[in-house]
Amino acid sequence: MSFRRDIAGMSTVQWAVVCGCSFIVALGAGLGLLTPSPERMDQIRREFLPAEPQAVVIRPGSRSLSETRQVPFRICGRGTGDCVVDGDTFWYRAEKIRIADIDAPETDKAKCASERALGDLAKYRLAELLAEAPFSLEGYGSRDRDQYGRLLRVVYQNGRSVGQILVAEGLARPWQGRRRLWC
Repeated sequence: MSFRRDIAGMSTVQWAVVCGCSFIVALGAGLGLLTPSPERMDQIRREFLPAEPQAVVIRPGSRSLSETRQVPFRICGRGTGDCVVDGDTFWYRAEKIRIADIDAPETDKAKCASERALGDLAKYRLAELLAEAPFSLEGYGSRDRDQYGRLLRVVYQNGRSVGQILVAEGLARPWQGRRRLWC
């Protein structure tokens, strides 16, 4: 069986396959089927193009700025370096820091599904806050570290406590000297 050859030297069947595939690709691109969803684009930006804010560190008992540096923040478990553990704990320059003026819901050791869900929201919001603008760390009371060895600090950004921002958004509550149940 012979096939009629066209100008490009392809058979009619080959030409039909090329045209059909081209049409499907063009249709998919036109309908947005080949482009990631907005949620996926945000995830791609967070993973591959992290924001790099300046972080200002203030040591306990001191009111002077010690240094300024660009620091990307992400959720811990997706690489090394500075990251957020949960809504009130994060790693910064190889130090685990506990935000001392709030109590946020647990994520890994949550007692119920609602605590885990709220804890996840607090964790992602804290990562977002730390990544969007310079912040400072200030000592809290007379204690430098908690019982787990974490540095106790109040985190300030644009003159506001990041912890109090989380409280105002319903993602944490003010620290009252001990953890309370969220369930």
